[in-house]
Amino acid sequence: MPSDTSAVPLLLPFIGGRFVETAARRTLRAPYDGRVLAEVCECGPGELDAALRSAERALSTTARLTTDKRVAICAATARGIEAQAERLALAICDDAGKPIADAQAEVVRARLCFELAAAEALTTSGEGQVLPMDLAPLGYGRTGILRRFPIGPVAAISPFNFPLNLAVHKVAPALAAGCPIVLKPASQTPTVALLLAEIITEAGWPEGALSVVPAMRAAADVLVTDDRCKLLTFTGSAPVGWDMKARAGKKKVTLELGGNAAVILDETISEADLPTIIPKLIYGAYSYSGQKCISIQRVFVVAKGSDRLYRAVCERMAAAVAKINAGDPHDPKVLVGPLIDEQNARRVESWISEAAQLGGRQLCGGVRQGTFVPPTLLAAVPSSAQVVRDEVFGPVCVLDQVPSFAAAIAAVNDSRFGLQAAVFTRDLGHALAAHEELAVGAVILNEAPSFRIDHMPYGGIKDSGLGREGIRSAIVDMTEPRLLITGALRDAT
Repeated sequence: MPSDTSAVPLLLPFIGGRFVETAARRTLRAPYDGRVLAEVCECGPGELDAALRSAERALSTTARLTTDKRVAICAATARGIEAQAERLALAICDDAGKPIADAQAEVVRARLCFELAAAEALTTSGEGQVLPMDLAPLGYGRTGILRRFPIGPVAAISPFNFPLNLAVHKVAPALAAGCPIVLKPASQTPTVALLLAEIITEAGWPEGALSVVPAMRAAADVLVTDDRCKLLTFTGSAPVGWDMKARAGKKKVTLELGGNAAVILDETISEADLPTIIPKLIYGAYSYSGQKCISIQRVFVVAKGSDRLYRAVCERMAAAVAKINAGDPHDPKVLVGPLIDEQNARRVESWISEAAQLGGRQLCGGVRQGTFVPPTLLAAVPSSAQVVRDEVFGPVCVLDQVPSFAAAIAAVNDSRFGLQAAVFTRDLGHALAAHEELAVGAVILNEAPSFRIDHMPYGGIKDSGLGREGIRSAIVDMTEPRLLITGALRDAT
């Protein structure tokens, strides 16, 4: 990633195999302290068109890559990520304000994704299936052979909160499938995506088959509408994602959107279980200031005949929240750093105020300072409040009690989102009922709903998205099935 020799690096877009300087510039600042991190060269319509033309030309090369070559490129990329781990983690910490421990964990996950992509390239993208055709007389003597082929150029738009790993969840499957890809990283977090372009290029991915294009939304909109892109994969907010789908034309679309993840503690849970459960709730709700789409936002305690467990959860959660380390994301002990910008910090502050005005109780919290919102715990907030109804994407968790497990299921489902939910229980019947009845993409038992391992088919329903991510699932989306029907020529005589 070339830079100038001055104190402030110049970040250049990576288009068609080379870094390109553009006239449009903007200043990149750290969310934590506002210091200048870099000057970013932004792409306009000309650069976006060049990236798409390059991807279109590269398809004939990537589609013919042998399996062993795709495996080798993915494996070499994984090794490159490991070699650059410290540099990548620091870029995430600086650009996104993500606490360094979480940034380091993100790099480890990104390496795993490419290792998974290397393994899946051996099977998924080229997997064959033999279909019998003799189910009817017309098919006698014939056989069907089903193979998968690259769908074509992929347009990928990734978010700020996991600037490496959620980009990798789009890029790694594309490499494994043999698809050129144009990646538009979030405006606040381009550095790590450009570093990734360096690593992938060094791993041997064909020239021109990857572009990383920092750009404002208006310029990058061509990735949504242009027919040269055969698949659009987007991670971000629900309103933006569904609008993109409406304008995407004939291309396939995968959306990983927002959530307001809920947790149920049923009546089989006792106070003796809370020392195990509370740390999981704290990390799930407050790590990276709640800026995760599966961050815990709502906790429902089943108070069947007694509110003793609910009161204990409130007391222990409040005590734990008050002890959370917040501050400089470069400090390994910090769990809660800044929000991505002051605009979002002000929004979260206003939602907390609204909850109080509607009668909710604030058990823990404080005064916003710039991009920092103190970890906040609320209780008994009406369901009409935005912190319950919408995705807060901030360090806020809401506790409430319900009279039964059935009422808890109904409360979780009373949402336009449906990404992941968690149930803490010792009752197998409750576990099975949650799997059957919760309208979400995944139910996590006895763990926070923020649980994710990168091979999982990950995604949601309702406003939370369309399709599934996870390396294997994405490779299937990035390939098209093509059927060959065999048959011998018969002598007409």
